[in-house]
Amino acid sequence: MQLENSQLRISVAPKGAELQSIFNKANQLEYLWSGDPAFWGKKSPVLFPIVGGLKNNHYTYNGTSYQLGRHGFARDLAFTLTAHTQDSLSFTLDANETTQEQYPFLFRFTITYTIDRNVLTCHYQVTNIDIKPIFFSVGAHPAFKVPLVEGTHFEDYYLQFNAKETTGQWPLSPEGLIETTPVPFFHNNNQIQLTKSLFYGDALVFKGLNSTAISLCHHATAHGFKFSYDQFPYMGIWSAKDADFVCIEPWCGIADHVNSTGDIKKKEGIQLLLPGEQFNRSWSVELF
Repeated sequence: MQLENSQLRISVAPKGAELQSIFNKANQLEYLWSGDPAFWGKKSPVLFPIVGGLKNNHYTYNGTSYQLGRHGFARDLAFTLTAHTQDSLSFTLDANETTQEQYPFLFRFTITYTIDRNVLTCHYQVTNIDIKPIFFSVGAHPAFKVPLVEGTHFEDYYLQFNAKETTGQWPLSPEGLIETTPVPFFHNNNQIQLTKSLFYGDALVFKGLNSTAISLCHHATAHGFKFSYDQFPYMGIWSAKDADFVCIEPWCGIADHVNSTGDIKKKEGIQLLLPGEQFNRSWSVELF
């Protein structure tokens, strides 16, 4: 399914309501990763109803154990197109028998993509249609093509945060769980120089950043993007080993830590939604 205006053209697949292309018509550049399966076969999966991995791929709810894979099931399920306007597409996933085997909550999850000039906005809405509170996480995982411009190189680019940061990054265990202690990273600065080796130890995971926007910049070309997010307390920056992309991942939720009890009610970053309530979050990317 495509959406187009005078400056942008995007396409979205029903499976996972996943972005397949973000094309800037003004400069004839594709901004989204190609999805080469030799490195990583996805392009922009949604993370729901968990972000990251669970300890032993299990969690408990009211004493019952459930199995749920890394990043949850939404990215692998077919969404239904529920609204299509001149400048927006909405896709919805409702709880069903398959989801309830892994996740015993009734929900409606809608992803809406909107384009306005050279800006793409992605909006997540989770509705509790259950008679009990539901517990969930949600996050984004868009992979942007780097190098963006032909003739440039991955190492020519850097990420510019819109606020100075002084915080560590939280390392991941071999099982993908959050370790107990952060390691130093930012020291009153706001740039990350991209290198392939930066991601050899998995994602860079941050908690409570001051920034609400991250830009991809290059010293010699004016082309890049500004990725804006708000009310996402966690951020992941990731690339597959030696791949030509970088993921900017704002999260409302985080992987289990190595000492996790598995109780979903006590999981760090978990969102609680009462019956009938809605949860809304958005991120956007401005192309230039």
